Amino acid sequence: MALVIVVAVVALLAGIAANRLLRPKLLSEDDHTGMAVKDLVGPLLTLTVLLLAFVLVTANGSYGKAEVASRGEARALDQLVEIAEYAPDAQRARIQADAVCYARAVRTYEWPAMSDGDGSRAPSVWSTDMRQTFRAVEGKPAFGMLVAADNKRSDEREERLTQASASIPGAIFWFLLATLFITVVALGICLPRRNSRGQMITLTVITALLAMMLIIIRDVDRPFGGIIDVKPTAISEVERQADRDFLAHHPASDLPCDGKGKRRAV
Repeated sequence: MALVIVVAVVALLAGIAANRLLRPKLLSEDDHTGMAVKDLVGPLLTLTVLLLAFVLVTANGSYGKAEVASRGEARALDQLVEIAEYAPDAQRARIQADAVCYARAVRTYEWPAMSDGDGSRAPSVWSTDMRQTFRAVEGKPAFGMLVAADNKRSDEREERLTQASASIPGAIFWFLLATLFITVVALGICLPRRNSRGQMITLTVITALLAMMLIIIRDVDRPFGGIIDVKPTAISEVERQADRDFLAHHPASDLPCDGKGKRRAV
């Protein structure tokens, strides 16, 4: 964000300076000079806006996929807890306890790590423990449903981690930043040198809008680490429900993890 603001301010100042120093040399009303700079600014501005809009749509698509994957993972985990009710008492308790710990590990360890595009090994401890528990109910009606729900949870988690990484390559972001700079400078050159207060205000507003769009693109492209981020609301709600179902038959001390999803010392 700071980089975009700095480039936008420098571009604005460079445009104003170019207006004072270069405009008399670059802009001429004589026919033999051909197309003037001011004739090219309109298409340049249009191209810049179209590029920003296209990239914004791409980034927004990644943000939407991240949110859908987060909710899908939570639904699959909730389904696991519900299906566990059909398993024998020992396996039911272990699966529901693992679900609580998995949700806590995702919320506490993996969610902050995704702001940098990384994951965490903490949730995998509990998903592995759940799969080991499934072996005890192999051949029973609940086995197939448990495996299907766990596969769905795994797929959604993988999609969530994939969307945590930036979908827009750094080279494209730098290209957009350079395009913003050139556009603002070109607009500044074309402003009249006298009685241009209104045009200066308009240029400042345009610069701010272009910079804000680029900041939004950068923010939305990081769905778990920006200002407009995906919250762990769905997984937290599943954690609450799974904890309630587990406590209906067992005390809280029986959970194999602490409040952060870390395995208790034996």
